[in-house]
Parts: sequence; C-alpha cells; structure tokens
Amino acid sequence: MIMELHYTLIGDGPTDSALLPILDWLITKNRFIGNIHGEFADLRRYAPRARCNLANKILASLKLYPCDILFIHRDAEREPRANRLREINGAINKIIPLTPMVPSVCIIPIRMTETWLLFDEPAIRKAAGNPNGDIPLSLPRLSRLEGFTRPKEHLRQLLKQASGLSARRLDNFPVSFSLRRISSYIDDFSPLRSLSAFNAVENDLRNILKQHGWT
Repeated sequence: MIMELHYTLIGDGPTDSALLPILDWLITKNRFIGNIHGEFADLRRYAPRARCNLANKILASLKLYPCDILFIHRDAEREPRANRLREINGAINKIIPLTPMVPSVCIIPIRMTETWLLFDEPAIRKAAGNPNGDIPLSLPRLSRLEGFTRPKEHLRQLLKQASGLSARRLDNFPVSFSLRRISSYIDDFSPLRSLSAFNAVENDLRNILKQHGWT
C-alpha cells in the first residue's frame, strides 16, 4: 500500500512558501516512502483576520488545510530561539480545547528563511532567469550563514545581479517571485545540516515520523 502524507506550512509571509521543497526533501531523506502532499497556508484570501494572531492562524490553517503534520514557521530575527518556541507552544495550547491538534514542527531559522537560500549559486541564477550568467555573486560562507545580517536584502540584490538585466529593465524584475523559486532549483539541501536551526527541524521531524510509523 502506498502511504500518503499531508502536511501544512504556516509562514510569516508569502515568501516562506520557499520552504516547501526543503520540507519535501527532509521528509524523503528521513525514510518516508510514499506520496508527499505539502501546502502553504495562504490565509490572505480565506482568513485575513487570522493572520495577525498566531493562535487564530493555526486554527484557521487546520480548518482550511487538513494535514498529518503542521509546520509552524517563525523567523528568529533578533529573538532567542527559546522565545519563539514559547510563543508557538503558547498559541498551540490556546487552540487545543477548540480543535484536534496534529503533530507539529517548529521552524525557527536564525534571522529568517532567506538564510537557508543563500548557499546554492546555480539555483539563484536559475531563479533569476539567467542560468548561464557569469556576473560574480557574493555568497556568504556556510559557516557564517547563521550570523549573516540582512539575508533577505542580500538575496534580493543577488537575484537582481544574477539576472544580468540593465538598471532600466530591473524596474520590472519580479524579485519576490524569483526568490520563492530558488529552493525549487535545489536538489540537495544537505549543506544546511551544518546549521543549528536546520538540524533542530530535522530532529523534530525525524522523531514524529518514527513515533507515528511513517518511516
């Protein structure tokens, strides 16, 4: 029998949908064999009021996007990881009396999601629509990623450079759209295993897969 696994990702904003290919890769690499169905909980149209409150966002996501595993993303930015964990767990505790809760995994990158997209130069060039470009791109070393400041701004600038477009044509360059595409061009996310926040997600996911017999 082919196993089916449905998961839902709750993000801080629309660019966090770039995490979906990463989660697919993690689930597969942790010995899940079957069909994976991941969805990004886009509440802008269906539950706009829920977006400003994490507990309401989780509640709306479970209702609109039924799943087996819920991934809850919050950028650490300048907050300690423990603070974000308390925030997420507090929101979950509020909704437990209101709805059946599924296993959940917290995704808390140091700084923000874009940190995890800054390691693959070919993927950035492809996402920019210029895979054969040769304009030098300045990517931070993996060992320095988690301490890298302003990753979103840097990544957006890299995409513009990689596009090879003139300053005039850059006015119409879809930076946010291109940013969301980067992860879809990456086949191997194992270099991110050197990052503490990425390891935390993988460890939590691995435990859930084992506990529920999904490996």
